[in-house]
Amino acid sequence: MSLEKVAELLKKQKRIEGMVHSQNMPRQEIVETLVQRQHFAELHNVLVQLPAAEIGSIIELLPMDDAKLLWQQLPKGKENDVLWEVSDQRRELLVGNREPAFDESQMNAFELVDGRLKQIPIEGRKDFENIHPIWIDLLGATKAERTYVGTHFGLDLVDPGEVTDLEASTRHHIDEDGDIHLHSNFLLDREGDSRSVPVAFILHKGILFSLRNEELPVFRLQRRRARTQVGYVTDCTDVLLDLYGADVEYSADSLEDIYTTLGKVGRQVLSEAISDKEAAAILGDVAEEEDLNGRIRGNILDTQRAINFLMRSKTLSPSQFDDAKQILRNIESLNSHTSFLFDKINFLMDATIGFININQNRRINQLTVFGVVFMPINILAGMGGMSEFSMMTQGLPWPLAYGAFTLGAGLIGVATYVALKHFEHRQIKSKKSS
Repeated sequence: MSLEKVAELLKKQKRIEGMVHSQNMPRQEIVETLVQRQHFAELHNVLVQLPAAEIGSIIELLPMDDAKLLWQQLPKGKENDVLWEVSDQRRELLVGNREPAFDESQMNAFELVDGRLKQIPIEGRKDFENIHPIWIDLLGATKAERTYVGTHFGLDLVDPGEVTDLEASTRHHIDEDGDIHLHSNFLLDREGDSRSVPVAFILHKGILFSLRNEELPVFRLQRRRARTQVGYVTDCTDVLLDLYGADVEYSADSLEDIYTTLGKVGRQVLSEAISDKEAAAILGDVAEEEDLNGRIRGNILDTQRAINFLMRSKTLSPSQFDDAKQILRNIESLNSHTSFLFDKINFLMDATIGFININQNRRINQLTVFGVVFMPINILAGMGGMSEFSMMTQGLPWPLAYGAFTLGAGLIGVATYVALKHFEHRQIKSKKSS
């Protein structure tokens, strides 16, 4: 449908331009320019709404002259994306030696050289020539970029954001070609914005492919270690295990931060008094730490399942098998910490809510005292407003009558308040003596 629409616009443009060009009229060049701009604007509006893959398919099917005309009207931001979607032959006819580049995405290949990982930034297709990587890391790669890399190495690379839609039991599997697929969540702990980031791993013919849409501290740590420490990794499986191990370490650091935060909150909660505003802030902090603690527990559980799958796949060497068991032991220790933190969080939330209830009870008690103090006065005021009061004070000047009534009401209120306070003190003394 889009192909027919674009082809019709191009034909219409050529037809009208031919008609205008064949006629002799004043200011013919200006008229031709205006007509051309009008049709180019219409074609540009159509191209803006089409995805890069569909535009690439249209360019492949159009005659070369029309394809060049269409290419000239492409929005500048879409040119590189469309180049990924056209064949090399059509691309050379359109733009010559220009190749599609990895603009917004970050792609790196890692070769093992003298026991260390050597990082090779990938900026274009030629960078894949004459390299023998054990790890290729794709950060924010588009569908066209993933397709090219997958085709170059002979596998299918998926969008890591789509793996969260899979059932948990199908996130770890071995396909018919013997490639190992792992889909895991990695922790991204940022103040006020902690979340889990999905990462897809594929072990294919001695190469680890990692696909993610966000930068993660674990990957930066792994790259730094592997570049500086000799013998830190020996193959792609070592890289994968170390990434999982670094994720567990990162989760442990986040748990230490939770302990620190809850320690500060605990000192506030155990103070003598907490205002409602302070209690609300404490509940917010505790709720945030509870969410982070739950996220950590879910992530390490996901890592535990991935490590167990690798151990069952019988692809690990004896040393790698021992490393995997050590990671599982670290996960078990973290599980006990998360359980303890859940109990502590529940205690702090209950204690904070208890202080809020105490503050509310104190205000209700004050209202009760005021109600009891002014109840006799209200009764007397009601009596004073009745006709009997005017009969009782008949013959007395009204200032004297109402003055005496006001004084009597005040004395009754004071007496009631003193009696209540005396009763309260007696109750306190009796409780202390018991």
